[in-house]
Amino acid sequence: MVLPKVLIIGQTFNKKSGGGITQSNLFYGWDKNKIAVACTAHLLKDSENEICNNYYQLGEKEHKWIFPFNFLQRKFYSGVLQFEENSVSTNLVIKKSTIRSKIVDNLFFPFIKYCGLFHSFSKTKLSPDFCKWLRDFNPDVIYAQAQDRERILFITLVQSYLKKPLIFHMMDDWPSTITDSGLFKKYWYKKIDHDFRILMDKATLLMSISDEMADEYKIRYNKNFITFHNPVNIDFWRQHQKVDYKLGNSPEILYAGRIGLGIDSSLEIIAKVIQSINMNLNLSIKFQLQTVEKPEWSNRYSCVVHNSFVPYSELPKIFAEADFLILPYDFSRKSIKYIKFSMPTKATEYMASGTPIIVIAPEETAIAKYAKKYELAKVITNNDINKISEEIRYLIENEELRERIAQNAAKLVEKNHGSIEVTRRFREIIQTIANGN
Repeated sequence: MVLPKVLIIGQTFNKKSGGGITQSNLFYGWDKNKIAVACTAHLLKDSENEICNNYYQLGEKEHKWIFPFNFLQRKFYSGVLQFEENSVSTNLVIKKSTIRSKIVDNLFFPFIKYCGLFHSFSKTKLSPDFCKWLRDFNPDVIYAQAQDRERILFITLVQSYLKKPLIFHMMDDWPSTITDSGLFKKYWYKKIDHDFRILMDKATLLMSISDEMADEYKIRYNKNFITFHNPVNIDFWRQHQKVDYKLGNSPEILYAGRIGLGIDSSLEIIAKVIQSINMNLNLSIKFQLQTVEKPEWSNRYSCVVHNSFVPYSELPKIFAEADFLILPYDFSRKSIKYIKFSMPTKATEYMASGTPIIVIAPEETAIAKYAKKYELAKVITNNDINKISEEIRYLIENEELRERIAQNAAKLVEKNHGSIEVTRRFREIIQTIANGN
């Protein structure tokens, strides 16, 4: 198959963010000289060039804050990036000033969000240099992700300039929560909804991260979305796939991923549950957190062990060595709105590891519905500490159940999420669009 040239906007290739991992796995094996990425500097920190080494950083020539906020704006290089081995050259991505960063993150951004200025205080335009780079690359197709209004407008601008087919891939239902607070939130909800609908009208193909999202967006926007979730390399995960489900003296429950909106409070509830089980049953279960930052609450629980992220190549071994892998979601109204239609990137990786999965999530979420439908995890749809404790204790005491759900997950991921079949279908769709069919 002769692959088309693809311009990617709004997401880099990396092994740390959900969007970056999903994109990396979908485009794995693409001709390297037929992919180019354009995005802002803050997205480039963890970028890799295994799949693509043609990156354009949208810097001071393209990304502008309005007066008088422009005096606070950092100056970033605009232009094509150079790579050192497998990562972006550090001399092109300016390091943060700690004092300035604290002022901007803790005071400035909360202030402009409250005042209702966040969705209009900055703009990204097409500079002459960027336009030349676009013309020189001359893509056949545009693939884009976005998480805010500015990127929606920029994607629309690029598509109008190039007049090439656009594929837009939705990772989370951020339009439902992005205007939940601050002044003029009703105005901005309508404005962003309007801008998003314009983008969807311009798109040749719309992709969702889950079938639940596709169904919801058909009702909400009257648009058809096709689902592409994170595919996994089955052979890569089989290297260390778990086959023994007996528990040792100190069982380990592992969470690996981000912390923050939609997750953090449930993680602490799990820590409380494990602490209680250890005391009542005289066990020594460890709750392993593999996250960028150590949560502030973690020091209050002796069962919690924090570890930083490990290289992606080590994940099959790390996941298989754990006794349980946990996917927790918060139960607050705001969290449910944000994650209801999302399918965590880690879900398919957890499934491929062969380790029993525990899902703690509201019953209306896509992950809870999917896990229940295929019996691929112990699903807990209640955030009551006693209920969670009861369910986890039952799983600890039932080896047959642990093995059954783990094997169900491993079989399903091979059937529905194996990278060979998923990327083949992904390529065929993009090829069809590039050919104008």
